[in-house]
Amino acid sequence: MTFTFTVLLCLGLTLDLWIPVLGGNLPKPVLRAQPDSVVSKQTEVTFLCEGTMGATKYRLYKYGYFYSWPMVLLEYGKKAEFRMSYINENHAGTYSCDYGTDDGWSVASNTLELVVTGNLHKPIIKAEPGSVMALGTSMTIWCQGTLGAEIYVLHKVGSQESRDTKTPEEPGNKAKFSIPSVRQEHAGQYRCYCYSKAGWSERSDTLELVVTGIYRHKYNKLRLSARPSPVVTLGGNMTLQCASSKRYDKFILTREDQQLLSSLDTQRIPSISHYHAFFSMEHMTSNHTGTFRCYGYYKDTPQLWSEPSEPLEIHISGLSKKPSLLTQQGYILHPGMSLTLQCSSDISYDRFALYKVGEADFTQHCSQRTQAGRFLANFTPDYMRQDMGGQYRCYGAHNLSSEWSASSDPLDILITGYLHVTPSLSVKPNSTVLSGENVTLLCQSMDKVDTFILSKEGSAHQPMRLRSKSQEYQWHAEFSMTAVTYPNTGTYRCYGSRDSAPYLLSEASAPVELTVSGPTGASSPPPSRPMPGAGFNSYLNVLIGVSVAFLLLLVIFIFVLLRRRHQGKFRQDAQKETELELPAGAAEPVTRDRGPQNRANPAAATQEESLYASVEDMRAEDGVELDSWPAESKEPQDVTYAQLCIRTLSGRRDTPPSSQAEEAPEEPSLYAALAATHPKDKEQ
Repeated sequence: MTFTFTVLLCLGLTLDLWIPVLGGNLPKPVLRAQPDSVVSKQTEVTFLCEGTMGATKYRLYKYGYFYSWPMVLLEYGKKAEFRMSYINENHAGTYSCDYGTDDGWSVASNTLELVVTGNLHKPIIKAEPGSVMALGTSMTIWCQGTLGAEIYVLHKVGSQESRDTKTPEEPGNKAKFSIPSVRQEHAGQYRCYCYSKAGWSERSDTLELVVTGIYRHKYNKLRLSARPSPVVTLGGNMTLQCASSKRYDKFILTREDQQLLSSLDTQRIPSISHYHAFFSMEHMTSNHTGTFRCYGYYKDTPQLWSEPSEPLEIHISGLSKKPSLLTQQGYILHPGMSLTLQCSSDISYDRFALYKVGEADFTQHCSQRTQAGRFLANFTPDYMRQDMGGQYRCYGAHNLSSEWSASSDPLDILITGYLHVTPSLSVKPNSTVLSGENVTLLCQSMDKVDTFILSKEGSAHQPMRLRSKSQEYQWHAEFSMTAVTYPNTGTYRCYGSRDSAPYLLSEASAPVELTVSGPTGASSPPPSRPMPGAGFNSYLNVLIGVSVAFLLLLVIFIFVLLRRRHQGKFRQDAQKETELELPAGAAEPVTRDRGPQNRANPAAATQEESLYASVEDMRAEDGVELDSWPAESKEPQDVTYAQLCIRTLSGRRDTPPSSQAEEAPEEPSLYAALAATHPKDKEQ
C-alpha cells in the first residue's frame, strides 16, 4: 500500500512537470522555420515561436514530445528562437511550440514539418503557361526530378498550410500540380522536392507566382510609352515610361517571355497628380525587341499586381532612307472629316507602318508602286475622331528584314472644336502692307488657353505654335513676320489649345486676309497655293514657268529690235519719197523756177529747161495727151529727173492693164530719150 501510494505520488509529480496549466485566453503561438522548412544537410535552421508580450518561457516539441533545445527570448518575451546548426536527417520531423506566462501556458501552435534532403539532385520547377497569371485563369506547376522518385512535394515558402504531394506521371520523372482558377492566395514563392529510396532530394530553385488584375479600374489603367519612339536605331537609346493616375509603390516592366526586366519606385507628377517611372534601355540590339507591358504593385504584397498596360512593341530600325509622310486634307481637321495619311519613298519597301506617338499599336500596309516609280501606302481611318489628333510617324521595311527604316519627319494632326473657345485674330500695322515690311498677327482669347496656333489656308507647311501670355485676364500671342514678301499673302486663322490635350483645338477665329503689295502700291496677284507635299513637282513647275517667260521676253525683244530697224529703213525711204513726190492737190503745174537758190546756178537752170522741153516733145510724139497733165501755169516750174520718173510711173499705174501691155515696149524709149537729152544739155 505504501509502495502504491509512493508510485502514484511520483507519477503525479511527473505529470505535473509535463501537463501545463492552460492560461485562460492566451493567443495561439505561431511557429516558423528560417530560412525554410525544407533544407539540405549541413544547413543552419532557426525555429521562431511567436507568442505574446510578457511571455517568460517557450517550449519546442517534436512529434508532440518536449524537445530540449537552447532558447533565446526576443522582444520582451514576444517571441523566442531555437537555433539548430548543421542539420541532418535526424532533425527531420514535425514540430510545434507553446509559451508560458504568469497566468499559465498557451495551447500548442500548428505543426511545422521540417524536411531534410539527401544527396539527390534538386528537381526543376516551372509554370505553364507562365509565372505571371491573370486572376481567374488556370495554370500548371511541374516538378521534374530523377527516375525512381516515389513522391513529389510542392511547398509554398512561408505558408503554414500542408504541402501538396503527388506521385509522378507514368511513365516519367515529373509530377503535375494543377491550379484550375488562380486566386489571390496562390501568389507567392514555390519550391518542390522529391523522395526516393535514396532519401529526400534537394529543394528546387524558387518559382515566384504572380497574380495580376488584383487592382482594376477602367479609368486608372497603366500606360506604357516609348521615348522618342518605339522604333530605335541599332545601338541607340530608348526610355520606356510607365504612368498611372492611381498611386502604386512600384512599377515593374515585363516582356512577352515573362521575363521580369526591372522594378522601379514610382514618382509623383504634382502638376497632374499622376505617378510614373522611367525605364532606360541603352545600346539597343535585336535582343531588346519584343512586346512589353508594365504593372503596378505595393511593397507589402509584391506578388499581387495591377492590370497590365496595353502591350508596346519595340522595333529596331536600320540605316535605310526615311520615307515621307503627307496628309491630303491638311493639318487642321474637323471631327467627322475624312483623313488619309500617305507614307511613300523612292526605296522599294515592301510594307509601311504608321505609328501615332504615345500609342503602342503599329498599323501596317503593303506598299504599292506608282507609275512614277515611287512606293507608297495610304492609311485611312473610318472617320475622324478626337482621339486621332496627335503626332504621326511612318517607317518602311523589306519582307526579308526585321529592321525598319529610319523614321519619317513627324506630322501633327490637329482636331478643331474640342475647346468651346473662339479666339480673335488681327493684323498690325494693317492687312495690306508693302513688300519688305514687318507684320504682326495678334491672336487673343478671353478664355484661358496655353498655346495659340496660327494657320495659313492652303499652306504646305505645318501651323505655327506660340505659348500664350496672360495680361489683364486676357491671353494672347504675337506671331511676328519680318520682311514679308508676296508668298506671305493669304488667309490666316488662329486656334487655341491646352497642355492637357495639345492636339485638340478650339474653334477657329474669323479669317484675316493679308495682302503684300509691291513698292509702288500695286497689288501683286495672290500666289498659287501649293498642294501639300508638292515638293519637287512644284519647284519644277515654277522653273518651267520662269523659263517659258524668259523665252517669250527674248522673242519679243528680238521682234521689237527687228521692227525698229525696219521702221528706221522705212522712214528713210519715206523721207526720200516725200522729197521726190509732188505736193498733193496742187492747183498749178510745177514751175521750173526753184527760187533764188536754183537761179543762182544758171547752168543748172538751163539744163532743166532743156530737159523739160525734150519731155514735152516726146509726149507729143508718143501720142500722150497733154490734158492728162496739170494745166500749164504762168510761172515755169523746175522738173527734176527723179520727179519726172515718178510722174511717168504714176501715170502708167492709172491706165488699164491692157494699155500697160500695149505701152510696155515704148517705156525704154522714154528713158533712152532722157539719157540722150541729158548730156546734150550739159554740152550746151
